[in-house]
Amino acid sequence: MCRHLAYVGPSVTLSSLVLEPPHSLLRQSYAPADMRGGGTINADGFGAGWYPEPDAPAARYRSAQPIWSDTSFAALAAATRTGGALAAVRSATVGMPITDTASAPFVEGRWLFSHNGVVRGWPRSVAPLAEALPVTDLLTLDAPTDAALLWALVRHRLRAGADPADALAEVVTAVAAAAPGSRLNLLLTDGAAIWATAWDHALCVHTDERGALVVSEPFDTTVAWSAVPDRHLVVAAPGRCRTRALRGDR
Repeated sequence: MCRHLAYVGPSVTLSSLVLEPPHSLLRQSYAPADMRGGGTINADGFGAGWYPEPDAPAARYRSAQPIWSDTSFAALAAATRTGGALAAVRSATVGMPITDTASAPFVEGRWLFSHNGVVRGWPRSVAPLAEALPVTDLLTLDAPTDAALLWALVRHRLRAGADPADALAEVVTAVAAAAPGSRLNLLLTDGAAIWATAWDHALCVHTDERGALVVSEPFDTTVAWSAVPDRHLVVAAPGRCRTRALRGDR
């Protein structure tokens, strides 16, 4: 399993979100608090995406290194300010490649996406779902991983004009039905709002009038965090947070 976070709100440094908090993603990479049987360390890569300008496409940094060993990212994160970000540290599922391109976030335009979990029975279990995608999407996956395919399924719906919440809900319930026992915490942002699912894994949210955060694990105790109920979808933005139940087979 991986750990991830998304933020929208006033401009802050990437470092203040990813590296500096007491229980930051940096610390979670080697001392996670709630992996739920999905491993004990996140050393198989990491990534961060952010918005250089208010209306600009997302920028991204990805690496196959553990986050604690990449001094270049530390310098970049300290110098980069943004009003929206998504970051993740990776614990690769056995048999999946450890490469830069396998690390979240996945990106298109202003969309940033991450998956925390595992698709059971990969790849056979979800082959029928993949058949519905354009061939070019399958040929250009970032990596031959469950997370990259989940992004392709979500992105296909977004390109067709689907509401982001509906796109995530449709993908999660379809994959859960095709691959029972999967863990499907999906995280999506466009820099203005955050959409996420909690499906057999931990997820927490904090919102106030200034900003919103959705995280695998709370990274400090200075704000009030709310656990997202299992098998629910959350939509968070400054001054706004709502959840809805997801339907699917166990």
